[in-house]
Amino acid sequence: MPPNGRVRIAMAPLPIVWQRLVTEGATCPRCDGTQGQLLRAVATLRSALGPLGIEPVLTVKELDETTFRAAPGESNRIWIGGKSLEEWLGAQSGSSQCCSVCGDAECRTTELGGTVYEEVPERLIVQAGLMAASRMVGDARPASSCCQAGDCCAG
Repeated sequence: MPPNGRVRIAMAPLPIVWQRLVTEGATCPRCDGTQGQLLRAVATLRSALGPLGIEPVLTVKELDETTFRAAPGESNRIWIGGKSLEEWLGAQSGSSQCCSVCGDAECRTTELGGTVYEEVPERLIVQAGLMAASRMVGDARPASSCCQAGDCCAG
């Protein structure tokens, strides 16, 4: 055990990827709202998952206008642990007319339990993150442990 009595945990990354349209540094109110929800969700997940040795790692991608016009449903999309938010939650993606930098495009919505969300709520991101992390529990181990060989706790 280290001199300070603490065991160092090797953090396993939980990748969270979010992409949205950015034009001249601006995005629409829908994506701006999701950004705030996402940042709060990542902070919540970091607190909840840290003791388990899992660290949420957020990557933000910007779609240019050409890419957005070709596929507006790809904007405001979130993946956690390699799966879409909708896949984790059993939700559906939909669309509704947006505004601002999106023009009159039909932008992405998330539909769950009969409710349509234009901004993805923090609670749905946290729920999907916890589901993804639950698949990782047991994969994260202390960097220094008597059990690294895998046989000392076998009884």
